[in-house]
Amino acid sequence: MTFPTVTRGRPGYPRLLAELHDPPARLYLRGGPAEILSRPAVAMVGARSCSPYGAQVARELARELAGAGIVVVSGLARGIDGEAHRGALAGGGLTVAVLGCGIDRDYPRAHAELARRIAESGLVVSEYPEGVEPAPWRFPARNRIVAGLAAATVVVEARECSGALITADFALELGRDVFAVPGEITSGLSRGTNDLIRQGATPLLTADDVLEALGVERPPPAPPANLSAEGEAVLDFLGRGAASLDEISQGTGAGSAEVAVALTELELAGVVAQGDGRYRRTTGGRGPP
Repeated sequence: MTFPTVTRGRPGYPRLLAELHDPPARLYLRGGPAEILSRPAVAMVGARSCSPYGAQVARELARELAGAGIVVVSGLARGIDGEAHRGALAGGGLTVAVLGCGIDRDYPRAHAELARRIAESGLVVSEYPEGVEPAPWRFPARNRIVAGLAAATVVVEARECSGALITADFALELGRDVFAVPGEITSGLSRGTNDLIRQGATPLLTADDVLEALGVERPPPAPPANLSAEGEAVLDFLGRGAASLDEISQGTGAGSAEVAVALTELELAGVVAQGDGRYRRTTGGRGPP
């Protein structure tokens, strides 16, 4: 089987990847169109032996980023990488898996089905042609591509001297944003991420932290089905900005009692939140669970 490629210096080669000190001469592609590699992207990396908390955070963050139109890039490894890919797929978005072996290999083999799902809409890529077996030294080289394809890198969990920190170093060398999810100070899985924060990485508390840095606005959540007419009117009014109950009443022409009932309906549906006496449409973004 012949795999398509993008070649350095030729049309279609990702601009961000070309900024690496030693960009790959070519990338072999499996799956969707090469144009995916030039879309706004965020790398998400972390420990292979991650905690249940780290796995959940990676899935949720990737799901929200993908839902906002961001391509999630990772390395198809066990742990955080795999959860990031799964989260992006669950969010109905695109994800790119970068291999440290030949383009015809799925490594680890346990992720063969995940690689197939990624290739259905996104991309599996490698700088190595068919038949190249995985080797330990190929994975740090793979990490530079993960960082190079993305405008920002997120580290969810990482031990000291881990591969995820190598990816973060590549991102820093490129002058790109690095985010780290804070963790327990007593956990070895948090030493790498907490140290990144101490060195100046941005603590990541919600997906909106990344989206704001990239200048991307999260699309508003779809209104829930079967809203009352009053609820739809109030939700539409709040689409213009936060407002008090009295302002909503004046703007919609509904009585205060009707507005209060509608706001309760919308808060229960999770599409409106209240703070400091003002109501606003939610973005659907929450901090790490």
